[in-house]
Amino acid sequence: MKTTLNMLRTSDPKRIRIADISKMANVSQVTIYNYFGSKEALLRDVFKNYFDKATRDFEEYMNEGHSLKEKIEHIIFLEKETYRDFPPGLIKELLIEDDELTRYIDEQYKLRAIPLTIRIIEEGKASGEISEDVTTENVLAFIQLFMNQYEAVLEMAKQSADMDKFLQGMVHMFFYGVCGKS
Repeated sequence: MKTTLNMLRTSDPKRIRIADISKMANVSQVTIYNYFGSKEALLRDVFKNYFDKATRDFEEYMNEGHSLKEKIEHIIFLEKETYRDFPPGLIKELLIEDDELTRYIDEQYKLRAIPLTIRIIEEGKASGEISEDVTTENVLAFIQLFMNQYEAVLEMAKQSADMDKFLQGMVHMFFYGVCGKS
């Protein structure tokens, strides 16, 4: 699975062959087929494992008492890392070609991501970090607008002279708007 993840970072999934994976991982092709059944099932398991680990790691981070700003910065950092491992085009390709993976991601989004996001918002409101004038629905809508364009935003960040500074500016705008002050 580690070898496959590393190969996905540099290769189109359609060009990855079980023979190449087995050679790089020093295991037989038969072992891979016996364990996973197909290349598609292996790719699905690699992505699900990656997604589950990222979610667990973030849930742990959430429970460490960080401020809302730190949580948002951490989310953006994680998006940057995910973009490195699974560029949006790759994710779309995997989801388009695998209905089971699409169902899994949709289920995880509903069962874990949305409740976790609402928790972040509610904690931010309780701590006074989110204005009383802003509803949970407002924040969810704003996040959805951003997520609808995150591929473009991450590409702009990548093209900027300093990706980290660009993303820090996005965090600042999230919290304070274009004219707001910390």
